[in-house]
Amino acid sequence: MSLVGKKFPNITVDAISEMGDNLRINVLEEATENNQKVLLFWYPKDFTFVCPTELHAFQAALGEFKKRNTIVIGASCDTNEVHFAWLNTPKNSGGIEGVTYPILADTTRNLAAELGILDIEMEYDEAFDGELLVGSNVPYRATYLIDEEGKIFHESVNDMPLGRNVNEYLRLVDAYTHVQTKGEVCPANWEEGKDAMTADRNSTAAYLGSH
Repeated sequence: MSLVGKKFPNITVDAISEMGDNLRINVLEEATENNQKVLLFWYPKDFTFVCPTELHAFQAALGEFKKRNTIVIGASCDTNEVHFAWLNTPKNSGGIEGVTYPILADTTRNLAAELGILDIEMEYDEAFDGELLVGSNVPYRATYLIDEEGKIFHESVNDMPLGRNVNEYLRLVDAYTHVQTKGEVCPANWEEGKDAMTADRNSTAAYLGSH
């Protein structure tokens, strides 16, 4: 079930900073108490293959998100210790050295389970004569954009092999901010600086007629 339009779950999770400090982060509070947007992205596992390319891509765009009053938080179900080992592994060895945003360590899987993004299901096993969990029990590549009131205004989930396009999340933040500040709606392929529309039939007709 989609969570768009709903409040982000009020769950506090272990996390780690770039310096190895153990943290406790509540994503909802990060948004509402600091009056900022949050981009939360989940990835399957530390020390894997597509994952470090994404963590470095979000790091490269960190300044652009900051300009938009948006903080970036990474997340997986690995432990803080494993996160810290990966943070201390050089980029040319497949590590994420140089990443500066916090990373959640949802080892209890409370938050990932509430979001419904774990690769897992129950399946009946004849030999056991009962239900067993089947799947990797790690999160898909889920991404959430949360506004200053804690409302989720975007969610997307990629399968494990499919890396994300970070620029699309910058575009979505720009579009949502335009809606918030201008009261206009954003048409297909809208980017900052392009024409938007008022939410009525005449505006749509005029936009389609000129594009």
